Amino acid sequence: MKLFLGVDGGQSSTTALVGDESGRVIGIGRGGPCNHAGKGEGREKFLRAVGGCLRAAGFEGVEFEAACLGFSGGAADKDATVRELIKAKQYIVTHDAFIALMGATAGEPGVVAIAGTGSIAFGRNGAGKTARAGGWGYVFGDEGGGLDLARQALRAALREEEGWGPKTALRDALVSSAGATSANDLLHRFYSDEFPRERVAAFAQLVDRIARDGDAVAREILMTGAQQLATIASAVRAQIFDGIAPCRISYLGGVFRSEILLGRYRMLMELEEGNQVADPVYGPAGGALLEAYRAAGLTVELKDVPAEK
Repeated sequence: MKLFLGVDGGQSSTTALVGDESGRVIGIGRGGPCNHAGKGEGREKFLRAVGGCLRAAGFEGVEFEAACLGFSGGAADKDATVRELIKAKQYIVTHDAFIALMGATAGEPGVVAIAGTGSIAFGRNGAGKTARAGGWGYVFGDEGGGLDLARQALRAALREEEGWGPKTALRDALVSSAGATSANDLLHRFYSDEFPRERVAAFAQLVDRIARDGDAVAREILMTGAQQLATIASAVRAQIFDGIAPCRISYLGGVFRSEILLGRYRMLMELEEGNQVADPVYGPAGGALLEAYRAAGLTVELKDVPAEK
C-alpha cells in the first residue's frame, strides 16, 4: 500500500495525517510545538514533536510515497532534519500559510486569512503564483490575531482604569480571569514569563464573550480586527487575481470562532466583486496531505478526515 504524509507543525502543536492511495486518512498523530529546529534544545523539541506524531499515528519508520510538511517560521532550518527523520520518495517542506490555504480551499486557487495567535493572508492563483500580506510578528504586525485582540482589550481596560477611556466590562473580566488585582497589575503580568504569547492570545475568547453580552468597546475591537483581516486578504487578492475575476476567499484560525468577527469579515470580503467566500474545507494538516498527493501526480478527495485542533 502506498502511503502519503501531511504535517502541520506550529507554535503550539503538531498534527500529522497519513493517507492511503485512495485519499482515505488511516492515521493521525498529535505532538508538541516544532517551530524551532536549530541546534540543541530546538532541534530536540522538533524531533520529539514530529517523531512523536508518526509514532502516535502508527507509521514511524515507514517509507512514504510523498510527504508534505508545513512549519511555522518557514522551512529554511527544517528541510535537512525532515529528511533525516522521515523516509519519503518525494518531499515538500514549506511554510504553514501555504498548507493552511491548501486545506481551506481543498487545493483550489484562492486566498485565505489566517488568524490564530498572530495573523497573515496568503493566496495562490490558477497559474501557481503566490502572494502574502501581514505575518510580521507580534511586535510589528499580526493585526486581528488573538494576541492583538487581547492587547487591544487590555489597553481599553487600562484607559478606563486611568480615567481617560470609556467604561467597559472588559476591565473587570480581564482582571478576574487572570487573578490580577487591577488592569495595571495585569499589564505587568502579561510582560512576565507567566503569560507567554499563546496564553495572552487566549483572552481573545473573553473579548468575544463580552462583545456578545453587548459591550460596545469589546465589539469595536472585534469589528476592527475583522476589518484588518479583510484588508490583508484583499491585498493578497489584488496581487495575484485580475480585477473582478472570480476568487475563492476563506479563513482559518481560532479568532474566526467569533461569530461577530467572522460575520464582519465575510460581509467585507463579499462587498468586493468576484469574491466567493466559503468556509474552510480542511485544516492545515489536510492541506499538507493534499499537497503530498499532488506531488505524486494524484488528485484525490480526502475521506475520513478528523477535525483538526
